[in-house]
Amino acid sequence: MTLTKIWQTIGNIIILLVLLVTLQRSEYDSANPVEQVRAYTRWQEFDYTRWIADALALKFSFGTLDFPNYIDEEQQHRLVNQHLGLLQRLNEVQDQIAAIYADPAIQDPAAASAAYQAEQAALTARINRQQALVEAVIQQQISAVVGDLGLALGGQPLPPLLYHVTPLPMALIVSPRQVIQQTADISVMPDLPLAEITRLEDAVADGLDVSTIIVPVGGVGVYPTMVMRSANLNWLVETIAHEWIHNYLTLRPLGALYYSAPEMRTINETTANIAGAEIGKAVIRRFYPEYAPAPSLPVPFEEQFPGKPLEETGSPVFDYRAEMHETRITADALLAQGKVEEAETYMEARRQVFWDNGYRIRKLNQAYFAFYGSYADQPGGAAGIDPVGAAVRILRAQSLSLSDFLDRMSWVTSFESLQRLTRPN
Repeated sequence: MTLTKIWQTIGNIIILLVLLVTLQRSEYDSANPVEQVRAYTRWQEFDYTRWIADALALKFSFGTLDFPNYIDEEQQHRLVNQHLGLLQRLNEVQDQIAAIYADPAIQDPAAASAAYQAEQAALTARINRQQALVEAVIQQQISAVVGDLGLALGGQPLPPLLYHVTPLPMALIVSPRQVIQQTADISVMPDLPLAEITRLEDAVADGLDVSTIIVPVGGVGVYPTMVMRSANLNWLVETIAHEWIHNYLTLRPLGALYYSAPEMRTINETTANIAGAEIGKAVIRRFYPEYAPAPSLPVPFEEQFPGKPLEETGSPVFDYRAEMHETRITADALLAQGKVEEAETYMEARRQVFWDNGYRIRKLNQAYFAFYGSYADQPGGAAGIDPVGAAVRILRAQSLSLSDFLDRMSWVTSFESLQRLTRPN
């Protein structure tokens, strides 16, 4: 059986499993907090079943999975670099178009941006033509590194590493107002305008008396994994590896229990962050050394999307992680005292401080911390006082290798079982 046939068989099995899971989740439970939120979101939710079927069909129909076997490493390297260059230029062109439309002195922005619009269309067409081939190359490169790190079975990652660059759904995060704890994470359509985002947030918050925020994400651990388009190769390979780790853990107790408790979500995300960063750096060292050292990704999305200061002001450096950590600690303390309104007023005042220092955070509330606080591979930041993330970091330090770390983490079924692993024998 050829490699393509093997992949096609795997794809058919996966599609069948996806359909079975979808059927099993059709039962409605009005007492479930997630279902209560979905009463407001059903018409805006992202259709994962259709996306997965389309992505698998795209992967297998054109035979691109075998493509890297027909070109040498130098050609693979050249293709990926060319693709990144096109993406970088597309970003520049889109920035130019946005600047033209934002300039009040330009009376006819459509005419003024016509050349850029044409270039944008041409670049997008070239990028789309290359995308499947580039994905196949990067999949093979990361798979090779996964094998080198002892995470493959017979040289093949399990599940096989597959990703697809796509517009990503946004996540509606819900937390009780009285405590910072994620109770719902609903994927909504990627193209919602800001007015609809705020309307949906407010509807759920007012209707259920909860804290809400809709946030962008950089990847989603379905299969194939969904990854945001990016010209930053370091970020890209770390994110692909991060999402594959979720696929890997889903076949083991840790991933299967992702939603069983808030601590399990933090354990899963922190494990994926640590492993994704290590795999990503290894990919850069082996295949793209000119990009080394690969920058770490301490908090995957909260620093990327709100924005960073655009210029030096000469004033003392604003320590984002320390300031966010202080905000989380104080908010937790106020909530623990039952001072919900005071905590919310405080968080909004702190949001203004971040905004004044160049961090474009749209909302800072319980739901914000419930989401971003789960990424705890580094101390501080939105995680607040975090014994869970610290325990994961301790276990990594105690492990001989990444494969040893993941072997041990895979069997974690609760925070208590993680604590037992970190205790000296």
